Amino acid sequence: MLSILIPVRNEYENLDKIESIFSKKFDVTDFEVLIINDFSTDDTLKKAKELSIKNNKFKTLDNKVKGLGGAICQGIREAKGEFTCIMMADFSDSLDDLKKYLDTIRSQNLDAVFGSRFIKGSKLVDYPKKKLVLNRIFNYLVKILFLSKYNDFTNAFKIYKSNVLKSFLPLISESFNIFLEIPLKIITRNYNYIIIPISWQNRSKGEAKFNIKELRAKYLFTLIYCFIEKILLKKKK
Repeated sequence: MLSILIPVRNEYENLDKIESIFSKKFDVTDFEVLIINDFSTDDTLKKAKELSIKNNKFKTLDNKVKGLGGAICQGIREAKGEFTCIMMADFSDSLDDLKKYLDTIRSQNLDAVFGSRFIKGSKLVDYPKKKLVLNRIFNYLVKILFLSKYNDFTNAFKIYKSNVLKSFLPLISESFNIFLEIPLKIITRNYNYIIIPISWQNRSKGEAKFNIKELRAKYLFTLIYCFIEKILLKKKK
C-alpha cells in the first residue's frame, strides 16, 4: 500500500481538489491519504474530517506538535503503507509523477526516489523568480557539501520506503527544513535511491506558507546538523 502524507494549514479551498484528484484521477487502488492538520485557524480541520467520513481512503490527523515538522513526523508514524510519499496541499506536484515514483521504487527495490525539477526532462511553471534564485544557490551549496549529484533537496515531493522513514524518527526539523533533513539522511546513511525528472507548477488557490526570511536559520541549522552527522558516520566506518 501507498501512504500519501498531505500536511494542511488553512487549506480549506484546496481540500475539494485533493478529494477530486485522488477519487477520480488516481488509478492506483491500494492507497491511503493522510491529511495532517497543522493548527489551522479556518475550517480546514472540520472539512478534512467530513472528507474522511465520506471516503475511507482519507484519514484526518490533528497535529500535536505545532509546525510542519511535527505534522510530517505524525504522518510518518501513522502511515500504514509499505511506501510513503509526501505531497503539499497546493498540488503543485504531478499525479503522473506520483505514479512514476511508485512504479520506480517498487520495480527497482529502492529505499527512495528523489524527483528533481531542475534536470533534463523536468518542467517548471510559474516559479517565483526570487525564490528560484535562492533555491538554486542553496541547493548547489548542499550538493557540494555532501558530494551529491542531486540538486533539489528542499522539495517536499519524494517517495520512501515507510520503514526507512520510521527509522529516522524523531526528526529534529520543525518546519519546511524537514524536507532537507530527510533526503540528507538517506544520502549520508547510504540508502539506495535514484533521481528522476519531475514537473512543478505554482499553486492556483490559497496562500503559500513558505517564508524565506523566517526559515533561513532553520535551514542552516539542519544543514549543519546533517553535515556533522555525515562526519560522525564516516568516522565510525
